[in-house]
Amino acid sequence: MTAPTSAVRLDCDSRGVATLTLDRPDKGNAYDGRMLEGLADGIARVSADAGVRALVLRGSGRHFGVGGDVLGDPQAIVGREDGGGVVMPTVCLALDACPKPTIALVHGACMGGAFALAACCDVLLAADDASFAVPELRLGFPVAPYLPFFERALGARALRRLLITGERIGAEEALRLGVAHRICSAAAIEQQLENVIGEVLLSAPAATAVAKQDLRELSGRAPTAELMDTLREKFRRGFEASEGVEGRASFRDRRPPAWAPQDRKPKATS
Repeated sequence: MTAPTSAVRLDCDSRGVATLTLDRPDKGNAYDGRMLEGLADGIARVSADAGVRALVLRGSGRHFGVGGDVLGDPQAIVGREDGGGVVMPTVCLALDACPKPTIALVHGACMGGAFALAACCDVLLAADDASFAVPELRLGFPVAPYLPFFERALGARALRRLLITGERIGAEEALRLGVAHRICSAAAIEQQLENVIGEVLLSAPAATAVAKQDLRELSGRAPTAELMDTLREKFRRGFEASEGVEGRASFRDRRPPAWAPQDRKPKATS
């Protein structure tokens, strides 16, 4: 499984854990057209591949991603006038809709569009040297396409502050604001990633995909009797489907379900 551009690497291990790596380390993983094409293609492949159980997003070199290549490839940020080409908001939408569990592993700078990309992942693990910023207003242009992703991750009040000031926040504040879910030292973050992957692989693949889709569709909707009826019917179908039957059987027999690693090791303590 290989992405079509040198700006992105796509690998998949024997467990079905795919890794998309932003790979322009000499540019701080600033995204250009090639990187966006590679990301779009990689996310599409992962989403469609029944053998993939989870997706890890990470960056090579010193940073996760410093944002768009403003000087080298401005069209990658704003798009072409004819509407062609891949732009970061489209990539964010695809990642947000990915039916597989997604984990962002953030170190160094995570800024602008790269920050939006990481915010679309289900789990964000931050190294203790990670920093986050939305610097677009300092460069003289609005943040419009990324606002929904940032607001969901930060909340409106915290987002206002980061937009207006353009300041960087560290990993500790990102954790406090809910952007990051866990902070680890550089030495411990790979083990923490393995712990999260181990937990993710315990969840049934089809049920996970349905749950993620439901969460996206339910965002902002008020609970009504009609909505509850729809969701209850979805629950009934899932309960009676093959994963539901296997899950109950494994619980009864005190064994791992068929989709879970059969040789799961206990977590390492830190």
